[in-house]
Amino acid sequence: MSAQKTERLMNLLIMLLVQKRYVTKERIRDILYADSSDEAFEKMFERDKEELRSLGVPIEVGTTDPLFEDDPGYRISPSEFALPDINLTADEASVVALATKVWEHARLAEATSEAVRKLSAAGAELDVTALDLVQPRLGADEPSFDIFLEAALEHAPVVFDYQRGSHAPERRHVQPWGVVRSSGRWYVVGFDTDRDDERVFRLSRVRGEVRRDGAPGSYDIPDGTDVRAIAGRLAPERTELHAVLLLRPGTGLPLRRGADTVETGVSGPDGQAWDRVVLTRATVDLAAEVLSYGPDAYVVEPGELRDAVVARLDGVLS
Repeated sequence: MSAQKTERLMNLLIMLLVQKRYVTKERIRDILYADSSDEAFEKMFERDKEELRSLGVPIEVGTTDPLFEDDPGYRISPSEFALPDINLTADEASVVALATKVWEHARLAEATSEAVRKLSAAGAELDVTALDLVQPRLGADEPSFDIFLEAALEHAPVVFDYQRGSHAPERRHVQPWGVVRSSGRWYVVGFDTDRDDERVFRLSRVRGEVRRDGAPGSYDIPDGTDVRAIAGRLAPERTELHAVLLLRPGTGLPLRRGADTVETGVSGPDGQAWDRVVLTRATVDLAAEVLSYGPDAYVVEPGELRDAVVARLDGVLS
């Protein structure tokens, strides 16, 4: 699929998803297909609708005016488009993580912003919170994520420095078997050749550069290896975290879904009305998820989570 067609489909998806009412074909053309002739528009619009439907997007057809039922409109219901909770295998989680990185690529971010800008400029009544259904929130921001994943896929050994607690970093030589997410953190599971045993390493504790330490195909992964099960067995025991966040109204839908309580109309850091969201999570690493909402999320407690968010922001600034 060409980049132009991908962008056009994304714009159509966003347009139909954020609208609160059915959108007429003429309005869709004016905003998204303005440079097309009548014939070209009819062909492209029909193909684009079928393309989205073939991908499982539920495009509804309805009337925009009860007095003129022959003037159909289109929309995507957020409730119909939303997915239920999904449990991913290690390989599937890795693929989703890569897809997340692709979404965050400037071209797709630019396409989304441009679509919303055009709709807003045209006076469309938008519900931008529906975009939470399109944009994944599974972060993979550890610098070593890519090389560990590639090494596991290519069966290439690696060498890196690893720090546990306050101890000095140690050099480790590992044959990666897979990368897995557990308790909100990313781990690499593999065979530690120095210790002659399987090990699990938290990516946030890797220090410095991860380097290849051999050619692709240098080792075989044992038959029946379940990296998720190994990570669950070897990774530190889960601890529950109680967090209190402030979210701007209409933002942070995934956080709200898993909340213990949501209180509206709370005074925020800017003096405006925010929503107070209380979460209980089996992880201490909500920092990446909170940061993904930018200025729309604020950590009240615990202090360790707030410090983690501040530290990452300081890192970006420096």
